[in-house]
Amino acid sequence: MRYITMLDPFQHRYGNSFTAAILIPALISGTVTVILGISYSVSVIVSAFVAVIYTLLGGLYAVAYTDIFQLIITFFGMWTCIPFLMLSPAAMDIADTAFHNVSNNDPWIGEIKLEDAGKWADQTLLLAVGSLAYQVLHQRVLSAASATQAQVSCFAASVIVLSMGIPPILIGAVAASTDWNQTEYGLPPPYERGEAGRILPLALQYLTPLWVSALGISAIAAAAMSSVDSMLLSSASMFTNNLYKTLRGTKASEGELQWVIRISIMVAGAVGTGLAFINESIFLLLVMSGDLLYCIIMPQLVCVVHCPWANIYGAITGYLVGFVLRILSGEPSFGIPCVILYPGWREEDGVIQQYFPYRTLTTVSSLLCILTVSRLAELIFSHRLLPQSWDVLMVFREKGQAEEGDGSVPSEKKSQRNVQSTHL
Repeated sequence: MRYITMLDPFQHRYGNSFTAAILIPALISGTVTVILGISYSVSVIVSAFVAVIYTLLGGLYAVAYTDIFQLIITFFGMWTCIPFLMLSPAAMDIADTAFHNVSNNDPWIGEIKLEDAGKWADQTLLLAVGSLAYQVLHQRVLSAASATQAQVSCFAASVIVLSMGIPPILIGAVAASTDWNQTEYGLPPPYERGEAGRILPLALQYLTPLWVSALGISAIAAAAMSSVDSMLLSSASMFTNNLYKTLRGTKASEGELQWVIRISIMVAGAVGTGLAFINESIFLLLVMSGDLLYCIIMPQLVCVVHCPWANIYGAITGYLVGFVLRILSGEPSFGIPCVILYPGWREEDGVIQQYFPYRTLTTVSSLLCILTVSRLAELIFSHRLLPQSWDVLMVFREKGQAEEGDGSVPSEKKSQRNVQSTHL
């Protein structure tokens, strides 16, 4: 019995080539996430319009052509805004403000201190490796006709993602080099007001013409819509097939499963909307989701692909260990206190900040727990140290029955051959 069924088709189809196919795209993908820090009020309106197009067109044509349409809008929309931002009268030359202070603003290229290296390394690994665990990424890979096509598509996507990661950097540099007193926004600047998470819509609104601002907002809404529909469908389908259908078994009818997936989509959408209103920074929510994937799901993915002896006992233990360690490490952004204080922690403005790579430590701990407990469970039940009745999840009982069934056929054939030889 395999302990994670969602990735079984992938492993049988592509094997271990998946890691090599998407490692470089994952390393680059962290940059583009900056563009998601946007006002939801405008995004929801445009996204709803795109959703209507999905419904009216219907079928595969909607999925294929609207995705291409969204990609075109996102690419050209973002790059169209860059010249208007950089040529704004209120913005200084970003080359002059990169390393030294020529105005009231700090240089937009900062520095990484040695004592902060652990924190930066932890966040870099989170964005680079944690993105491998996104289920939407697996959908794209599994939809390819062959392993070669999947690899080529991923490397081609990495080039597109890299090109889309440049505009957010330039927009942030322009915003840091802007004299906001020359705009209707006024002083103090967004960073001092605590509105750094909304720098993209603020820059478009106050530094570009109206039609350029609308184009940039539409580009972000198109990119967000392309991901939201996939995430809602994937989360709802995983809940319906991996949990509800497993618990109900053969009693679940097709009509019942359809209603469950519809309700799941509504619940997932409502939860996502609530989280968006709780925290002002969409980018922070994105990083937090990657944080959970990196600490909890990533070890499971590694074991599914590379560790055939891993089983559900190890998976459950690793999940609990990763979740508990991550919660006890704290998260100031959501008001979760730090119970475990790692070396190098500091108290800043009354809030404890962890500078130790605790996310990576949590991920490694979860991985080791999966491997260790899986091996121990296999040794215990295979050597009859515990009775088979204690195998409540029926991992090794099913395996033993399958082996007995495979071994019975050869023994019967052998006995038949002995009888025939006796008669001869």
